[in-house]
Amino acid sequence: MELSTKIPVITPEGVFIIGTYKEDGTPNAMNAAWGIQSDYGEITLFLAKHKTTDNIKRTGAFTVAMGTVDTVVISDYFGVETGFKANKIEQAGCHVHKSAHVNAPIIEEYPLTLECEVKSWDDETGILVGKIVGEQADESILTDGKVDLDKMKPIMFDISTLSYRAIGPVVGKAYHDGLKLK
Repeated sequence: MELSTKIPVITPEGVFIIGTYKEDGTPNAMNAAWGIQSDYGEITLFLAKHKTTDNIKRTGAFTVAMGTVDTVVISDYFGVETGFKANKIEQAGCHVHKSAHVNAPIIEEYPLTLECEVKSWDDETGILVGKIVGEQADESILTDGKVDLDKMKPIMFDISTLSYRAIGPVVGKAYHDGLKLK
């Protein structure tokens, strides 16, 4: 059966909250769904023109927080409002502090944040590659010093229904379960 939708479903799509500073030092955030881990210690995001992209080009730095079940309302707000017109951080009631590693804010409401330097930026395609130089995780989402996704409760963007979905339980062991078919 051929689908009649004009938007193909490619899943999962992350809920990446990109933090930057405006020219006057005001923190800003945007919600982006199109991104991937493109190498160890590297994230690639696909971005149209936004206040955030202007900020990134100026500072050469950004943070990426992961949307969670507990942050779904502020995450969506960061996607439906523009940083050209509003102080989104203040309006959402968020708290920030400056990253220790890059010139970008860490939004304290998010339990996991990557601190990134611009590795490359292509104005024509909107492809941003960031080198991850630091990672901040709240103790509440750690088990034995590692991020525990069951505790973090990350969300994904469902383009098919324009909704957010929780990422579920473990269903298999990577680099292990397929060995029985060898």
